[in-house]
Amino acid sequence: MDPTDLGERICILGQSASGKSTLAAALGQARGLPVVHLDQLRHVPGSRWVVRPDPEFEALHAAAVAEERWVIEGNYSRWLESRLERATGLILLEVSTPTSLLRNVHRSSTVERHPRVGDLGGGDTLTWERVRFIVGQSGAARRRRAAVFAETDLPKVRLSGTRAIRDFCRRASA
Repeated sequence: MDPTDLGERICILGQSASGKSTLAAALGQARGLPVVHLDQLRHVPGSRWVVRPDPEFEALHAAAVAEERWVIEGNYSRWLESRLERATGLILLEVSTPTSLLRNVHRSSTVERHPRVGDLGGGDTLTWERVRFIVGQSGAARRRRAAVFAETDLPKVRLSGTRAIRDFCRRASA
């Protein structure tokens, strides 16, 4: 599918470190769409992942979704329905749990730390809590995202594996 077939309000879902932020940035730049990284709305910037209170995040989320044009990346399933009601396209990224873990290790490396797209500014730290979340939630969350993908009538694309994601990202940037 051509990225332009997804319209001007694109929702990107996927496992942690699947490439959501990178793809959102590429689509945003190529199509002139504002990019919203939900992690930046959910967490206090520069705080190393301190969560904003639900009502504050909900207001920020609602304001972002109400805009006419956007690429929003992130899961936050509690608020997904309102995103999908306004979305004109959906992209689902799928990577294996080991790939997600390895990418999380890489992004948290202090040896060669490069700012990543969608970074909160406080640096990423891979903790045992984060590892347990990735491993423990991966199956159930993957099934929920797959069900959402199957049920939606939106124009959609499922990208399975890092090569497919990378290739689509390149096409979106072209």
